Amino acid sequence: MQSVYMIEPNAAHPVEALRHGDRPLSDRPTGWTTVAVKAASLNRHDLFALGGVGPAMNNLPMILGSDAAGLDENGRAVLVYPVVEDRDGWSLLSERHQGTFAEYVHVPEANLVPIPEGMSVEEAACLPTAWLTAYKMLFTRARVEAGDTVLIQGASGGLSTALIMLATAAGARVWVTGTNERKKAFATSLGADEVFDIDSPLPDGVDHVMDSVGAATWAHSVASLKPGGTMVIPGATSGFEAKVDLLWIFAKQLSILGSSLGSANELAALVNFCVTHGVRPPIHDTFTLDDAPAAFRAMADGTALGKLVLVPDTGRAG
Repeated sequence: MQSVYMIEPNAAHPVEALRHGDRPLSDRPTGWTTVAVKAASLNRHDLFALGGVGPAMNNLPMILGSDAAGLDENGRAVLVYPVVEDRDGWSLLSERHQGTFAEYVHVPEANLVPIPEGMSVEEAACLPTAWLTAYKMLFTRARVEAGDTVLIQGASGGLSTALIMLATAAGARVWVTGTNERKKAFATSLGADEVFDIDSPLPDGVDHVMDSVGAATWAHSVASLKPGGTMVIPGATSGFEAKVDLLWIFAKQLSILGSSLGSANELAALVNFCVTHGVRPPIHDTFTLDDAPAAFRAMADGTALGKLVLVPDTGRAG
């Protein structure tokens, strides 16, 4: 089957580790089912894998991708929850088990979530990682409510996009930081109330900060919180080591919360939220599997506004 995969990582030039071609469909474990992939979306996790972070070396070659939507064996439109739990713990598809950037993928039967009417498979394929992470950050960890002020560090990536749109739909006041005017304008188009430069002083303290940037924005995030505020951290794309001023933490009684990918139940709740509020992930562009390097380059160089989607080479998803 046609697949996008890696044979060995390339830390210096990750995209050069990408391969496209025929790969066999692996044996299907007991209790698993097979999904005919109609669309799959990229995440930073996929780029990190090409650089050597993620899949165990003894699992290579590895088909990349954790997010997908398609048809189950009964012809139903479904999206795939990407977390696999087994005796070795939990992992994302493309770490211990072959991923979604292919014509077919095996997944546990319990990992299938129906796609509602009115949502395309391309849109659904954008939800399982970035959008699910955003949903959990906002509503499970921070418990954001209507009227709260939320600062989002970052304006245009898949996670930031999801945070902006979900928080706005929930009735929060949304402030965003961006690195250039193009990204700032994009954030505004998604519903952000105010957009600021990175590290810019804010006109008022905020109730919550969503910070996936890490070291580069840590001090600004902590300083921006009002007393009793909450910061949620799902990762750190700029680095994991930041100088922590403990005075800010205890004097302002701040809550610093880590967050990881949500549960299958939270994915189903996210789908319902999107339907109820009329929210759909913005897609920057769609690529066939053989043009995957172009999609990865758009992610790596930061030019993408919203999600990047791959579809089988036989044509784009409907």
